[in-house]
Amino acid sequence: MKFNWGTGVVVGFAGFIGFILFFIIKLQTNPAYDHELVADDYYKQERNVQDNIEKQNNSNELKEKLTVTKSSEGIIVTFPPHFNFKQINGTISLYRPSSQKLDFDTKISLSSPIMLIPKNKLTGGLWEISIDWNYEGKNYLNKETVYF
Repeated sequence: MKFNWGTGVVVGFAGFIGFILFFIIKLQTNPAYDHELVADDYYKQERNVQDNIEKQNNSNELKEKLTVTKSSEGIIVTFPPHFNFKQINGTISLYRPSSQKLDFDTKISLSSPIMLIPKNKLTGGLWEISIDWNYEGKNYLNKETVYF
């Protein structure tokens, strides 16, 4: 077989396609390149968008708002002081954009209007905090971003 420019072009295209396919297969099969979704139940969460908007509006209407601050002990969530803390319930969801494995939820349990999320549960970096809480039958939702 004679090697001319046409054969070179075909061999070049075949080599390029093989090179691209190699990396596609390597990325899809290697667990080190984990492809995470933001949420596993994304479509289920989409159905609750209007409820979340109403909860956030309820939070925005409060005279004294919930606050999220970071300290040397961890992240401090302070509920409005004029609320009876014993009647507050709900969940705090911490989402780590860089790794789904670090995400966790914690139930709100208060012995004062302040709740501490300990430093040992948190790794350094960006955290998106969603506090979905209820007081006297009214639902509230607060979202904060904290770099810890």
